[in-house]
Amino acid sequence: MSVDLNKKILDASKLSLILNRLASQLFENHNDFSNTVLIGIQPRGKILSKKIKYLLESSHEIKDIKLGFLDITFFRDDFGRENKVLNANKTSIDFSIENKTVVLIDDVLYTGRSVTAALSALQSFGRPARVELLTLIDRRFSRHLPIQPDYCGCQVDAINNQRVTVKWKEIDGEDSVYLYIKNGK
Repeated sequence: MSVDLNKKILDASKLSLILNRLASQLFENHNDFSNTVLIGIQPRGKILSKKIKYLLESSHEIKDIKLGFLDITFFRDDFGRENKVLNANKTSIDFSIENKTVVLIDDVLYTGRSVTAALSALQSFGRPARVELLTLIDRRFSRHLPIQPDYCGCQVDAINNQRVTVKWKEIDGEDSVYLYIKNGK
């Protein structure tokens, strides 16, 4: 028998503080965003990128921030390796990334494979001047590839039998982060 345990590691108030800090760091580095665009990695980076954009607009009074969403399904190195039907999300980037700074946004940085797939998919849209990575959660001891975030909300030291899940009020009914532990008994 296996038992799954979960532990809430961030509640809505702590998550709000982290999101505000991340938005402030972006503002400090990119000022008016005239040469910077935000791109959320589908599916879970979409909500995070919308929240970051909202905070930049409301708290820092930045206008006309370009926000897009990138599907990486067919760029993953494990594409076609599993016998399951993949549901692709819609890529929506209706602006040029040529010579811009692109801030890729995702909820959890785990092995680095999703970010690598996103970098490959991004090439279809032009050549950015620079690419930065913003992640809410960095599982720093689980990396398979040499990928590190430029902006990190929180580092979580999780091992292989653990999973970090970000829950968003818009789809999960709450803003929180959980650590799930699978114990075999």
